[in-house]
Amino acid sequence: MKDHEIARRAVLKPIESIASASGIGKRYLEPCGRYKAKVSLEILDKTASRKTGTYVVVTGITPTPLGEGKTVTTIGLSMALNRLGRRSVSTIRQSSLGPLFGIKGGGTGGGLSQVVPRDDISLHLTGDFHAVTAAHNLLAAFLDNHIYRGNKLGIDRERIFWDRVVDVSDRSLRHVRVGVGGGESGIERSSRFDITAASEIMAILALADSLPELYRRISKIVVALTEDGEPVTCADLKVAGAMTALLKDAIKPTLVQTLEHTPCLIHAGPFANILHGNSSVIADKIALKTADFVVTESGFGVDCGAEKFFDIKCRYGRLVPDVAVLVSSVRALKAHSGRFKVSPGRPLDKGLLKEDIGALEEGCANLEKQIENVKTFGIPCVVAINRFGSDTKREIETVKRRSGAAGAFACAVSELYRHGSGGGIELAEAVVRASGARRNFRFLYPAGLPIKDKIETIAKKMYGARSVQYGAVAESDIALWEGLGFGRFPVCMAKTHLSLSHDPSLKGRPRHFDLPVRGARLFAGAGFISPLCGNIMTMPSLPSRPLGEKVGIDSKGNIKGI
Repeated sequence: MKDHEIARRAVLKPIESIASASGIGKRYLEPCGRYKAKVSLEILDKTASRKTGTYVVVTGITPTPLGEGKTVTTIGLSMALNRLGRRSVSTIRQSSLGPLFGIKGGGTGGGLSQVVPRDDISLHLTGDFHAVTAAHNLLAAFLDNHIYRGNKLGIDRERIFWDRVVDVSDRSLRHVRVGVGGGESGIERSSRFDITAASEIMAILALADSLPELYRRISKIVVALTEDGEPVTCADLKVAGAMTALLKDAIKPTLVQTLEHTPCLIHAGPFANILHGNSSVIADKIALKTADFVVTESGFGVDCGAEKFFDIKCRYGRLVPDVAVLVSSVRALKAHSGRFKVSPGRPLDKGLLKEDIGALEEGCANLEKQIENVKTFGIPCVVAINRFGSDTKREIETVKRRSGAAGAFACAVSELYRHGSGGGIELAEAVVRASGARRNFRFLYPAGLPIKDKIETIAKKMYGARSVQYGAVAESDIALWEGLGFGRFPVCMAKTHLSLSHDPSLKGRPRHFDLPVRGARLFAGAGFISPLCGNIMTMPSLPSRPLGEKVGIDSKGNIKGI
């Protein structure tokens, strides 16, 4: 049975019932229909004295087009922990419409480990992405209007950093001209569009832990420089209040349920290869005070989403993780050997479906590096093998052996996709054991280091780079941000998610490579510097056959094709 058929046949419980079981009182719910609800931030004050739950982050090996199953594991693990008698909640990001209609699809899990209502979650949910888009573009409109109306702030039109966003993948918008023709059309200049998930507003939404902090962070956004080289902020343009008003509901997480009625909080959706790639601090703080275990997901591999989870989200949110679950699969590890050609949307290489211990042994180098990366942060690492029907006993034993030798606390087989919570008992028990193990959580670098030192620490310790090579624009950008007093910000690396390096063709564990940095963007409201490595794009494109071609509505009004 296909994922959408499983989801459609599910019997959902009223959202009030899900909230009650998770310790969220009815007074804190703002229902959006029968099966989803916003959670009021008032609950944070009312639950502040409660014991904090165990904090589990799900991460993965370097992704392949095969998919490793991180979201399935996040959702299914929370169900399995609940089955063991540990009250649990999962927290995940909201899907962007770009990948949904492009090539990746939605982010609701799959098989018997899904969150529902599936179609609602994939399409709009409660409108948070639209609120972020509106707030972002309102600031862009105020900026252009200010220049058109006389430019009292003396904004340098050659040093404007704030562009526009839209939540679809559209390569035609990567470079645009606005105000074409001048006059009543405005001031003509070059600009661009990013995808909404790459908006600084999205990053701020994920990092703010209150409405006042949301306003403060928005106020600090640097949109441009003056002709004298001074920062121009959102507060200077007097639009921070209006933007916050647009986001007053978006700052509240949305409560939904899994197929087994375990609570799940969905909130924010920053991309992990551009921004910090994690769901919101607010959702996690609510969950940590209402559950015994909180299972959250970071984007892509340890080197992308998890490093940013530790160094940015946990730093700003004052959060302390207890366990990391590192998701892998036999076929993905074999793909990391470089012996097989794997393309999105194409049939699997038949070699991946046959036992190949040699290819697996080679690909396990990536697993070992990612285990090493987790251990750098001082918390136990549990490896989850997302099992497929073609996996052999020898292959499973090989992954377990290599995981143990690399220092993993445990390695467990997961069949959460096929069996729901029943397929994750071994993994859940390993996580419970790991939660009692000795840990000493630490950041990768102190905030006070110069920007280049932070970049090089990440490049060498997380990626395995030999050195970092800075282009002329990067040198200029870094000097500018440090000169303006932003050098103490954490670093949020923007690079491909498909390799430990900057080059997506380098699989496994690349060594002796130089990491090129071609620029560095300032996200002053979010509170980080984003170095641009290699050819990373902030606006994705559609494939030759977008998934959106299959989406439609049947005669009964049911959405099909997601």
